[in-house]
Amino acid sequence: MLDIKLVRANPAQAKAAMTDRGGRYLPVLEEIIAKDAVYRAALAEIEELRSKRNEVSKKIQVAKAAKDEAAAQAAMAEANAAKEAVKTREESVGAQEAELNALLLSVPNLPHESVVKGGGPQDNKVVSEDISNKREFSFKPLDHHAVGEKLGILDFETATKLSGSRFALLKGAGARLERSLTQLMLDLHTQENGYTEIFPPFLVTPETMTGTGQLPKFEEDLYKVASEPPLYLIPTAEVPLTNMFRGDILKEEDLPKRFAAYTVCFRQEAGSYGKDTRGLIRNHQFNKVELVWLTRPEDSMAALEQLRADAEKVLKVLKIPYRVLELCTGDMGFSAAKTYDLEVWMPGDNMFREISSCSNCTDFQARRMNTRFKRADGKKTEFVHTLNGSGLAVGRTFAAILENYQQEDGSVTVPDALRKYMGTDKITL
Repeated sequence: MLDIKLVRANPAQAKAAMTDRGGRYLPVLEEIIAKDAVYRAALAEIEELRSKRNEVSKKIQVAKAAKDEAAAQAAMAEANAAKEAVKTREESVGAQEAELNALLLSVPNLPHESVVKGGGPQDNKVVSEDISNKREFSFKPLDHHAVGEKLGILDFETATKLSGSRFALLKGAGARLERSLTQLMLDLHTQENGYTEIFPPFLVTPETMTGTGQLPKFEEDLYKVASEPPLYLIPTAEVPLTNMFRGDILKEEDLPKRFAAYTVCFRQEAGSYGKDTRGLIRNHQFNKVELVWLTRPEDSMAALEQLRADAEKVLKVLKIPYRVLELCTGDMGFSAAKTYDLEVWMPGDNMFREISSCSNCTDFQARRMNTRFKRADGKKTEFVHTLNGSGLAVGRTFAAILENYQQEDGSVTVPDALRKYMGTDKITL
């Protein structure tokens, strides 16, 4: 959540940042500023009442010392009235604080000052690209849906029979390709990039979802299990990985912490009906390898560049053409202060498609989770900065391989880096 002290110190700057995000959260921020002013005034009133109560207590002592029973009784009555007034005000302030915190949970992070301003995807900035492996086809390339079905490795009809739309069933070499990609990514990130592998639970508590920003804002996009207490299926491994240290105070010398995890992810994709419904691009269930960092504040921007490079490395190893976008203020995710998207070239659709989103969330999630670290000198405790990124979305990488490595005879050449996992150099009919 936002640091209310920063909002208080410079409300105009906070409003400008929310305007840069598209303006839809500006009314909520203005309500937060107004309610915070009332809340602080109430706190001041309580302090004044407490001070008055202390003064009355002294009057009681003086009256008793003088054996002035009437004055003592009057002072005691005044003290009881002051005590009751404090109790009433404290109850009111408690409700005001809860309302203020609920509002703070509903507004997004402030964009970092380096983020390009813009209203939507059309204003995102291409910062680099690697299209050295982009092929010139001698035939019209098919999309991955058609390639996979012709090879008999993707079966959407059976998946629909089992689960409904937006699910996929992988068969034979398709299932092996999915597993091989997952293994390649985990080996690369843990053996070469220095991440610690985690295999977390796929069901988490509401508090865990709140910690990374999925709740309360995006509940309609989550799958909720009818249990007591309620549990949610994770939409990304970012949720359990980032929350592992919720409520903890880490040591400065233990930072940064870097984790990689393979999980199945579940999203209802609420509001996206009719968009990217074909193939593996936007399914309700998909596999992903996620990368998460916890860092000191002064290190997080450099960490974002490294996180992005680690995700890019998978595409370089697989020799898939891609580009990197810096998202503008109006297109970033809820918790992000700065985001890079990696997009792969999909020749079947003749377009780039997102395959990874790498974000620095600064202290936004850490405040929600109350995850802090103590400086080595022991004098100061601060919130960590959290970062996350896909390294990569496995299904979309699967799709990119089918499209970029397809051959005219319908077969798909297996990228060199995957052959030791697949046990073959080609997927054929």
